[in-house]
Amino acid sequence: MSRERILIIEDDDRIGSTLLRALDGSGYDARWETSGRIAIEAARRDRPDLVLLDLGLPDIDGLEVCRRLHRDDPSIEVVMLTARDEELDIVVGLDAGAVDYITKPFKLAELLARIRAQLRRSEARAFSGGELGDLTIDLPARRVWIGGVELALRPKEFDLLARLVTDAGHAVTREALMADVWDEHWFGSTKTLDFHVAALRRKIDTPGSESRITTLRGVGYRYVLS
Repeated sequence: MSRERILIIEDDDRIGSTLLRALDGSGYDARWETSGRIAIEAARRDRPDLVLLDLGLPDIDGLEVCRRLHRDDPSIEVVMLTARDEELDIVVGLDAGAVDYITKPFKLAELLARIRAQLRRSEARAFSGGELGDLTIDLPARRVWIGGVELALRPKEFDLLARLVTDAGHAVTREALMADVWDEHWFGSTKTLDFHVAALRRKIDTPGSESRITTLRGVGYRYVLS
């Protein structure tokens, strides 16, 4: 499985090198550029999954870099890193095409969490549905069929199934499920997740057969590809 590609555009050597080490250590395929012009060419060539963009670049203003990146590829995910924290600056940044905006100084753990969340959302948007064995799911219509028979799922049951099949065959942590299906700021018991998984299994599993959703103790769950 290929690693997700992240392009860092940052002219501060200390910040850039720290981000590069942290992202490489977290399993990403990270590249660091200090020039806006060179970074635009790198993005055209390598098509990163996400760009971390400093607004205060020496050659081109970061907002213009963001606009050019989106002109080349409207689907590109740009997270802006900047010391500008006025509301107008944030609005202008988002209007330029950024999907998130993080002000300096930032905590590395928070930045990494925001990156993970953004990449999960990007994957979810890219997956609109399809067939997985005898299960068919239509995400925009919020409909699910098994063997041609449509299932009646409650809203959270559908959201949970959609999140699992988006990463079908891969482990999805309890924390990721709680953040994506319930609330990214969720704190406290995650028992509600177990109750919903149990209810979902009753609706999508065939009695006597192995469950489509595997429990990964201490980690989370995985939707099994048949």
